[in-house]
Amino acid sequence: MLSDSLVESFRSRLEALGLELADLRIGGTQARPLVQVRIEWPDASPRRVTVDDCATASRVLEAWLDADAPLGRRYLLEVSSPGVERPLRWHRHWVRFVGREVQATVAGLGRVRARIVAVPDAATVVLAPQGGAPRPVPLAGIRDARLAVDW
Repeated sequence: MLSDSLVESFRSRLEALGLELADLRIGGTQARPLVQVRIEWPDASPRRVTVDDCATASRVLEAWLDADAPLGRRYLLEVSSPGVERPLRWHRHWVRFVGREVQATVAGLGRVRARIVAVPDAATVVLAPQGGAPRPVPLAGIRDARLAVDW
């Protein structure tokens, strides 16, 4: 259900507000989809996402979803910031957080905590798992990656 064109539709509507799409997940049921949108300000901006930012983005997205009905007539929309343990979904996220630690499920390694060493190209990230040597990993082989936070 999460096609590239749908992601781009969300992304373009948020960019019109000066915001970026940090994450998009669609779950729920087919009769009542749950649309979870995480927003952020561009990298260069010192601003943090506020409740007012979420409300503004929600109004814009609701107007579009209601008018064009890409998800059907009924849906539940949640708009929030990505939070401290933010997900890393797209190539630009990996580039932005080089040097930081992540928790991720990696094909062939399972669930690991690793440091992002480099992002040599659009399809690869170099990760250094705790206690291991850096190794290139295809981005397509990484699921559910989030910034690691030590509480």
